[in-house]
Amino acid sequence: MEFYADAAIPDLWLALRDVVRFWLAHGVRIFRVDNPHTKPLPFWRWLIEDIRARDPGVIFLAEAFTRPKMMYRLAKVGFTQSYTYFTWRDTKQDMTEYLTELNAPPARDVFRPNFFVNTPDINPVFLQGSGRPGFLIRAALAATLSGLWGVYSGFELCESAPLPGREEYLDSEKYEIRVRDWDAPGNIRAEIAALNRIRRANPALQSHLGIRFYNALNDQVLLFGKRAPGSGRAMILVAVSFDPHRAQDTVIEVPLWEWGLPDSGAVGVEDLMRGHAWTWNGKSQRVRLDPADLPFAIWRLTPPGGAA
Repeated sequence: MEFYADAAIPDLWLALRDVVRFWLAHGVRIFRVDNPHTKPLPFWRWLIEDIRARDPGVIFLAEAFTRPKMMYRLAKVGFTQSYTYFTWRDTKQDMTEYLTELNAPPARDVFRPNFFVNTPDINPVFLQGSGRPGFLIRAALAATLSGLWGVYSGFELCESAPLPGREEYLDSEKYEIRVRDWDAPGNIRAEIAALNRIRRANPALQSHLGIRFYNALNDQVLLFGKRAPGSGRAMILVAVSFDPHRAQDTVIEVPLWEWGLPDSGAVGVEDLMRGHAWTWNGKSQRVRLDPADLPFAIWRLTPPGGAA
């Protein structure tokens, strides 16, 4: 790939670079680029290098929903993070395969995924008929699977009315001024705040890397664990139901073997959403995820001897 290292820079490139510099001079340090995959990759590499030479902290978000190879190449030329296919991964198998891909080369070496639960242009089909539990499911998945996640206005209020047969909002904020009551009944603001507090307190949840999937004997329940480098022996274990309509019971396998414990061993458990603590004795444990309560659970597991 040619990057114009020794050639004259086209006038158009210089003009576009100057637009970015103008906003940089006014304090703007985050740029969301619409459809960058339809523009020359050499241009992005040159532009991003020029801007970061002035301010290394500038963030470029690639609003790119395209082929994985192109998304990864955008990361290689300098984009800080990117939209992802998370929005359309609605099953346990889909999510497992996608996170496995993101944790393997070449993606893990260059790509920083942002798991947006919705966007101004995307009202996901899953949310259109799943009610409040569906919004909790997608928030929990995004917040715990990826180190970067985001919501668009209205998600907190579980807004889901679509244009018939389309992945678009019926009353789109792109075309009208929306005045919202952020305390409206049924909102999930408290749950989103709790998810963000848990993320801040547990570095293992601040990256998509290092995820391990474990057995949950129910195709509707995803079970995975994460540990942060240097975090000692503690693990964050997450279970999420993909069913927003019915309670799901399942037997899960607690990964006692990762601490060198026998199948009959014990670990301390703290429910990070509810604040309860207890002990799990044995590898096989039964859990229930109820959409009428919480369709997910986040536990902090500590083996004998503590977290060190």
